[in-house]
Amino acid sequence: MSFSQAISKSSTGVDGFDELTLGGVPTGRPTLVCGSAGCGKTLFATTFLVHGARDLDEPGVFVTFEERPGDIVSNVASLGFALDRLVDDQKIVFEYIALDSSELEEAGDFDLEGLFLRLEAAIDSVGAKRVVLDTIESLFSVFSNEAILRAEIRRLFDWLKDKGMTTVITAERGDGSLTRQGLEEYVSDCVILLDHRVQNQISTRRLRVVKYRGTAHGTNEYPFLIDQDGFSVLPVSSLGLDHKVSEERVSSGIADLDDMLTGGGFHRASSILVSGVAGSGKSSVAASFADAACTAGERALVFSFEESADQFVRNMNSLGIDLGRWIKSDKLRFIATRPTFYSIEMHLAVMLREVNKFNPGLVVLDPISSFLESGDRMEIQSMLLRVVDFLKSRGVTAVLTHLMHGQERQVQTDAGLSSIMDAWILLLNREVNGEFNRELYLLKARGLAHSNQVREFIMSGEGIKLVPPYLGEHGALTGSARKSEEGKSRRAEMRRRAELAKAQLQIQQKRRRAKAQMEALQAELDADEIELNAMTQNEDEYLRQAENDQLEMGKSRKS
Repeated sequence: MSFSQAISKSSTGVDGFDELTLGGVPTGRPTLVCGSAGCGKTLFATTFLVHGARDLDEPGVFVTFEERPGDIVSNVASLGFALDRLVDDQKIVFEYIALDSSELEEAGDFDLEGLFLRLEAAIDSVGAKRVVLDTIESLFSVFSNEAILRAEIRRLFDWLKDKGMTTVITAERGDGSLTRQGLEEYVSDCVILLDHRVQNQISTRRLRVVKYRGTAHGTNEYPFLIDQDGFSVLPVSSLGLDHKVSEERVSSGIADLDDMLTGGGFHRASSILVSGVAGSGKSSVAASFADAACTAGERALVFSFEESADQFVRNMNSLGIDLGRWIKSDKLRFIATRPTFYSIEMHLAVMLREVNKFNPGLVVLDPISSFLESGDRMEIQSMLLRVVDFLKSRGVTAVLTHLMHGQERQVQTDAGLSSIMDAWILLLNREVNGEFNRELYLLKARGLAHSNQVREFIMSGEGIKLVPPYLGEHGALTGSARKSEEGKSRRAEMRRRAELAKAQLQIQQKRRRAKAQMEALQAELDADEIELNAMTQNEDEYLRQAENDQLEMGKSRKS
């Protein structure tokens, strides 16, 4: 039997918490939620109670010792909890117990029998399965005898367990202990610690499951959010290397860049790093990826840490990339926040939550180097590694841009991310003869054969083009130097072609003259042959005539 099946668990309705605890809080047992003021204890308990009553048909009792029921209903109304409706439907009942320690002390020592009676009546009135006690310090502040205090705490927890109530009890954190009394955590089956800390003027909320009897659970600290969507926990530390891979290709939106990879494009769910100095075109490359994803019918999510959505869209319009149409059609979502607005962990939590909500095929982080101002290198690398693992597990392609502060023989990133990236595009600005020219290098692409040749990176109103550099005696030339050398090559080629044409013409003329001479000689030879033939005929005629004359002379002598 697995740990997750060892005990029964009840879902809390808190996003991410049930995954973290493999099912929720222990059913029929008390769970202690402790923390300092403002860390979200009451909201956690309220979410647990509302989720049971509204979604699981498990009515509940909310016992409050500090806040009035009306205040609690108003506080969570903006989250869509509608506690007043659940009260009207007899799904939840409030039990407000106002304790005045001065009055109770006058009556002498007492126990919690009265509380048990009121609580039992409230449970029976709605058939409750869940109970919330908020907060327990108010209840025990009336005890002056520590022995009675400890006995009553234990009796209360045992009574709730005997009743089979799945209970969430909130408590204030004490000095040097989880709670002020230092006993609740020992008699609780599950203890959850909420922490709200401020570092470098940036606040972070974190949750940790201190103990959970009878089951396995995550033991790390996990960031959690309290916003318009309520209480949500992101157990990001559990992400690992069990993601699937794909042979499918995705386009970069730059045809020349796709052509640099055998087969065209990058593997889906790849993590692609685009690094370069300021002004080298990193955001433009990232925008091309997003535009290509939306064109292919997918969704794209852009997290910008330096530019607003309107500014980003306007800048990309100069390249002929219209991102505004995709935003209007809800294929592209743009989330712009300053790195110092949240802590590193909170940024991570926000990004993962937005990815879960929007379900994109491609995610852009522009630029990740902005986080170097708000955290140390190890925290940043850990956060970005979690993002990459999370996106890979969902089959999402990630494009991360990174600002480099130097480029002379520097092939590394400040955040140390190059080794965990599947592909790395390096953009550089080269100063030659008083002008800057952009260059693109495809340093690596895991699992893909690709070109290792530098490309000149040209941005214009027609988009982005990659042009092979001129390879001459002095290396690869770009910009005006490339055009100048290409012009020289063209002129030299024209001269060579002119000389070749001239030589061909001269040969043709010589051939014609030779042919004419040969024809003249042939004509002279033909005339000589005619004359020779005539002389031969005359000679033959002469010989016949001479022979006839001799014959005639012979005849005349005989007669």
